[in-house]
Amino acid sequence: MIIGVPKEIKTNENRVGVVPAGSEALIQAGHTVLVEKGAGEGSGFNDEAYKATGAEIVSKAEDVWARAEMIQKVKEPIEVEWPRMRKDQLIFTYFHFAAAEALTHAVMDSGAIAVAYETVQLASGELPLLTPMREVAGRMAVQDGRGLLLGGVPGVEPGHVVILGGGVVGTNAAKMAAGLGAKVTILDVSLHRLRYLSDVMPANVTLLYSNRHNILDHLEKADLLVGAVLLPGAKAPNLVRREDLKHMKDGSVIVDVAVDQGGCVETIKATTHEDPIYVVDGVIHYGVANMPGAVSRTSTIALANATSPYALMLASRGWLEACRSDRALALGLNVVKGKVTYPGVAEAFGLENTPVEDVI
Repeated sequence: MIIGVPKEIKTNENRVGVVPAGSEALIQAGHTVLVEKGAGEGSGFNDEAYKATGAEIVSKAEDVWARAEMIQKVKEPIEVEWPRMRKDQLIFTYFHFAAAEALTHAVMDSGAIAVAYETVQLASGELPLLTPMREVAGRMAVQDGRGLLLGGVPGVEPGHVVILGGGVVGTNAAKMAAGLGAKVTILDVSLHRLRYLSDVMPANVTLLYSNRHNILDHLEKADLLVGAVLLPGAKAPNLVRREDLKHMKDGSVIVDVAVDQGGCVETIKATTHEDPIYVVDGVIHYGVANMPGAVSRTSTIALANATSPYALMLASRGWLEACRSDRALALGLNVVKGKVTYPGVAEAFGLENTPVEDVI
C-alpha cells in the first residue's frame, strides 16, 4: 500500500503523523511511504531521517494526497485539504467529527474511509490512540491560574484547582497540580472511578461526585477550572453554563481540554497557540484545541508509539480486513464511503447512522 504523510497545516500544529521509525516499519513490511517535504521538522525529524528509512520525499502536499491510498495525519483535514480527499481513500487521523459538521459532510461527500484515532476503543473501554495526547494535555492544563503560583509559598495560600472529569486528562492534571502543592478537587459521575482515585491520589486531592450542586459550589472556589470530560466520539456535555461564570472569581481561568469535542463549558471556543485566551465576564478562557502541539516532539513520539501498530495493520490487511479482525479498530470507523458509522457523530447532526457491522 502507498501511505502518504502530509505536513500538518493547522495553525501552530508541529506534530507529524508518522515518525522515521514508523516509516521504516511500514517499508520493511513492503509498503511505500510518501512524506511531504518538511513534514517532520516541527517535531525534530528532518527529511534525511525519512530518506534513510527508504521513504520518498514529495515536494507538494497535493501530490502526496493524489498518490496515497492511505493518508496518516495528526489533526483533521482542514478546509483546503477537503478537495484532496477522494473516493476509497483511507484517512487515519484525529477527526472529532461530533464538533465539526462541515468536516463531517466533506468527508461523506468525498467517499473516503475515515478511521478516527479518538474512537478506537478496547474492550476495557480504553481509548489507546487518544490516551497519549490526553496525558500530555492534562499535564499541560495546570500551567496557569489567576496570577497565582498554584503551590503557594510560605505565608501564602496555594491555589485551588477544580477538575471536571476524573479520566486520563483529569488524572494527569490532578497529578501535576497536586505535585505543585495546589488544593485539587476532582468531580466525576463514576463512583468506581472516584474509589480508584482515592487510592492513588495524594491527600491534597479531594474527590467529589459530579452534580449540579457540587459544580456550582466549587466554581466559587476555583482559581483554575479544568474541563476534562469525554464522551467517546460524541459532543461533550455543557456542565458549566454562561450564567455560572458569575459564581467564579474575577481573573480565574478555565482550561477546557474537551474543546475539540465542543467543550464542557458553554462559553468555550477553539483558540490557537498564537492567540490562546479571551475573557468572558471576567473569567479567562483557554481553548487551544491542539494543546499537545506545543510540545510537538514529545507528543509526536507518544502518539506514534500508539498509532504505529494500527497503521501497520491497516496497510498490510487493508481497512476492511483489519477492521473485521480487530473490534477496537472497527470502532474507529466514523465515516465509510458516504455513510456515518459512529452513533455519536450521527446523533450530533441528526444524520442516519449505519451500524459498523453493516459496512464490514
